[in-house]
This record gives sequence, C-alpha cells and structure tokens, in this order.
Amino acid sequence: MSSLLVVGSANADHVLTFDKLPQAGETLMCQQYHLELGGKGANQAVAASRLRNTQQTISFITALGDDGNASMMRNAWTADGIDLEGCYQIANQSTGTAMIFVNQQGENSIGVVPGANAYLSAEHFQQQQAKFEQASYMLIQLETSLESVQAALQLARQHQCINILNPAPAAVLSKEILSLVDIITPNETEALALTGVEVSDQLSASKAAAYFHQQGINKVVITLGSKGAYLSDQGKGQIIPAPRVNTIDTVAAGDTFNGALMVALDEGKSIQEAVIFANKASSIAVTRHGAQSSIPYREQLNN
Repeated sequence: MSSLLVVGSANADHVLTFDKLPQAGETLMCQQYHLELGGKGANQAVAASRLRNTQQTISFITALGDDGNASMMRNAWTADGIDLEGCYQIANQSTGTAMIFVNQQGENSIGVVPGANAYLSAEHFQQQQAKFEQASYMLIQLETSLESVQAALQLARQHQCINILNPAPAAVLSKEILSLVDIITPNETEALALTGVEVSDQLSASKAAAYFHQQGINKVVITLGSKGAYLSDQGKGQIIPAPRVNTIDTVAAGDTFNGALMVALDEGKSIQEAVIFANKASSIAVTRHGAQSSIPYREQLNN
C-alpha cells in the first residue's frame, strides 16, 4: 500500500447561478441556489480518493468548526474512504464558508470566509508527523495561512515526501516557501501573481516556468483551462492539450486536476502521463455542476 497526504482547507460552498456574473454595484436575481461541500483541500482529497487505485490510501489534514457543516463533511469524506485521523475540530469557530457565483458559461467568482481553516497550524502537523513520514506525496494549497503552508512543506521535505503546491488562491509567496516546493501547479492567474508574467501562449508560459525553475522547482505545471496544461520539466516545456468538452461549471476543475496528478505520479507514471491523466479527470469535472459532486470516479475515466 502507498500513502498519499492532502493538507488544507474545507469549506461549505453556497453556490448561486446567474445568467451573467454581477458587476460592481449591480444586483441580480440568481436562477438557482444550493449548498455544496468544498474547499480546495477537501476537493483535492476527494479527487485523490475517487481517482486512486486499490493500493493507495488518502489521508487529509484539515480544521473544521464545531457546527453542523463539520459533521456533514466528515460523513461525506468517510463515505469516500478518506482517512480523517488528521481532521481537527476548532472550538467556537465556524467551518470555512465560500460564496460562489457561476454564470451560464461556467465562469465563476468566489469569496471565502476562512473560519476554522485559519487555525490549522504547525502544531497539528507535528501531531500527525507519522502521516508525513508514511506518505510518498503531499498535496497542499493556499487556503490556510502561509505559516501553516511553510510548516507542512518543511515537514514533507524533512521526511522525503515529494510535495505538490497548488498556489491557489493567488498570493505572493516568499522565496523561502518556493525553495521548499518540488512540483508547482498554478493556473494563469496564479502564475501572473507569482512571476509577473501574463501567460497567454507557450512562450509566455515558458518564461513563467523559468522563474519557478530559478527558485529551485524542477517541475512546473501551469494549467490553461480548456487548452490543457503547460508542463516544464527541468526547463523542457510543452503544452499538453485537454480533451474537448462542453464546459458547464469550472468549480473544482483545478482541484480535480491536482488530486489526479498526485495519484498518477504515485503510480509511477511520468510527469507527462500524469498531466494527461489529470487533464482527462478535470475535463469530466467541468461537464458537471458543483464542487465535490462534480469530481469523477476512476472507472468513469475509462468510459
């Protein structure tokens, strides 16, 4: 058995669907509302668990509030077979919450209230040190504090656990944090925030990737939405196209990509093969509504 670790956020997603996204100062009537289980960390843990093979186990380290949403999330993740030994409940705090506006083209705008996510800390990671020691890969994002992100990266590096940083939502990261990263997976917006390079084609993607390589990161995967992903492995770059699909909702597409990427790499696939696998998984997610409800199971990738 191989062990994979996801560290990060969990949110209750309030999803509102509109014909078009509201502009500043504009009030629109939404067409549909529903509550989804989300948060980038949770989405990636669910994606990894649904896409894994029978020889892989998925552990998730996160922080929840002491409310009904926390119980609902734990029950759902248990049903997906995720190890929740590292799931902490923070007293007198709400579980993280997100408000998600989606238009008819599948584009979205998201606002997040961190809640308990803000309390995930290095102390929690130390208590779960065995998970870092056992894991072959760790996947982490930026919906918890940068201090917690750095602590998790340091612990993964200490235990020779290969880490994947999905730098979302977009933020400016210190060179100290970037120096700890093995694989980084920004989208175009996040690449711009981190490198100052606006990614619009293969040439600009290679310039953004070069910045990450200069920080010591060997493998860079810049996700490009419907165009697929730009992969730069130790400076050798290529665009790996995604399957063409009818996009309905892009929520959790990037999270599905990242969870799939980790699973494929742990199986011994090359980085190119892993990106192809991840593109296929995320291309299914965008044809469905919702966050975790849109994430496919492994057998569905073969249909």
